[in-house]
Amino acid sequence: MTTCARRQREIAVRTPRTPHTSRTRPTQGAALPIVLLISSMMLVTSAAWFEASLAAARATANLRDTLQAFHAADSALTLCARSVAAGAAPVIAAVVAEPTGWKLEPAFTANAFAPIAQWPGSVAAPQCLVEAWRLSTRPEARAYLLTARGFGRTRESQVWLQLELVVDGEKSERHWRRVAARPF
Repeated sequence: MTTCARRQREIAVRTPRTPHTSRTRPTQGAALPIVLLISSMMLVTSAAWFEASLAAARATANLRDTLQAFHAADSALTLCARSVAAGAAPVIAAVVAEPTGWKLEPAFTANAFAPIAQWPGSVAAPQCLVEAWRLSTRPEARAYLLTARGFGRTRESQVWLQLELVVDGEKSERHWRRVAARPF
């Protein structure tokens, strides 16, 4: 063996193996898929947060509209009851059964009045309809069904409230209720 060959053999024995062996080759390039996976997870998460914040903003705006309409209808109902007690409200003629004129759009729009000229933030003034009601069990009592409609920022956001008002001499009874669905 020549000196040169012996020298190369000694160097090969003394030098440890380099990291470029066949065992480490499959791990090369693994960083890119991991970074892409983490980036896509962050993108999906931020998109979900954005959608959630948009939905929360819409829900808040709808709640504001509903509350606006509710307060308008509630105030109109209170003022309407005061007008009935004072005898200043226009009243539809008495019927024997529970009045249903409030469910019909032509009857409501023709006979409803606005106890408030304008409600702040609403698209229209709240309206009230007063219908007289004869109670068969108490003929001496005067009964009324008061229906109020309040609006929010749009015409689609409406709240309907009702009050059954029974006046019997010096006593008066009030039964409040909310109309679950718009009649028209």
